Amino acid sequence: MINIGLLSDTHGFLDDAIFRHFDDCDEIWHAGDFGPDVAERLADFKPLKGVYGNIDGKEIRNVYPEHLRFNCEQLDVWMTHIGGYPGKYAPQVKGEIYTKPPKLFICGHSHILKVMYDKKIDCLHINPGAAGNSGWHRVKTLIKFCVSDEKIHNLAAIEIGNR
Repeated sequence: MINIGLLSDTHGFLDDAIFRHFDDCDEIWHAGDFGPDVAERLADFKPLKGVYGNIDGKEIRNVYPEHLRFNCEQLDVWMTHIGGYPGKYAPQVKGEIYTKPPKLFICGHSHILKVMYDKKIDCLHINPGAAGNSGWHRVKTLIKFCVSDEKIHNLAAIEIGNR
């Protein structure tokens, strides 16, 4: 079993609560819009997987891809920043998500926390909302969950305070 801390849209700000909530995590996954200095601080804290977002510059884009597809405990995971959600997938993912759907699809960008199951493609969609102070969201959010034997367990949405 692996414990995951998931966040997005930090825009250069890391709340201290992130480190407290993710202390027991094995890995941190960031769904884009890191902003300056965030990736380095997270990677120094825990193993980090991530994708770049629309605000990220060359430094982040040289290290993190636009799309990341990988297996975690035999669970097929696809993470990208701009992905949409069930019924409203973004044009750049729409073709592949319907022909080769993952079991877990993660994106950021909207600053709206969403956990939705897409029955059409047998896939769980997660957007952790926004953990930073920039944007129109009012509350900073994170997601924590465990993965084992191709399944997601103990998923929790966490509010870490007002922005």
